[in-house]
Amino acid sequence: MFTRLISPALSLLRLPALASQCAVCHSWPTAQVCQPCVTRFTPTPPRCVRCALALPVTLMHRLDANALCSECLRELPPLDGTLVALPYAYPWSSLITRYKFGQQHGWAGFFASLMRQTPGVVQLLNHLEPQDWLIPLPLSDQRLQTRGFNQAWELARALAAQTATPAQADARLLLRMRHTRAQSELHRHDRLVNIQGAFQVDPLRVHALQGRAVVLVDDVMTTGASLFEAARTLREAGAASVTAVVLARTAA
Repeated sequence: MFTRLISPALSLLRLPALASQCAVCHSWPTAQVCQPCVTRFTPTPPRCVRCALALPVTLMHRLDANALCSECLRELPPLDGTLVALPYAYPWSSLITRYKFGQQHGWAGFFASLMRQTPGVVQLLNHLEPQDWLIPLPLSDQRLQTRGFNQAWELARALAAQTATPAQADARLLLRMRHTRAQSELHRHDRLVNIQGAFQVDPLRVHALQGRAVVLVDDVMTTGASLFEAARTLREAGAASVTAVVLARTAA
């Protein structure tokens, strides 16, 4: 009876997060997104090891495992590396928007599983020590109140549970000190200015970062301005290394 109530023509964004019909091809029954669709829409282009920007496929035969994009060749970012699960493109962009702004928290576990399957992520998390940190990119109080939850924290918690990493997952070690305009509204230079000084390590816990490895978790990376500023803040507070694990990366 229930299957008759669900039309294959339903919009991608209207499907409940925990539906057992694939949110892309509408096959039934399956996980939120079936494995054939995950495989089809998860290309693995060569990426810059520092910022995860996709590199030209035409250069693939000339690239090594430590290839850098032109921006990172000019100036290395404060991140030691970035691992990305998905391209921010169809169908993932719509699904992430629904998760992020539609309060469909149930997608967190599924998205974290895709992050966990990204080459290098499990190795990175499992090699952390109990004194190391798994930290989400924090939201301002205003944005947290409006959105109702921090989507990056939900991803970090799910990643910690799925990988059993010995590191400590913590949403209050790195703080958002001021509300800023949404980065999506700004051009690259304005994003860099907009986010400057937006983060601070909890002054009472700075000692916990001394010489430790940090993995920053976020949902979408565009220019990298927010992650770079967060990584810079953590390094200035004493972190020995900062690596980002991100659900999706835009093309530029």
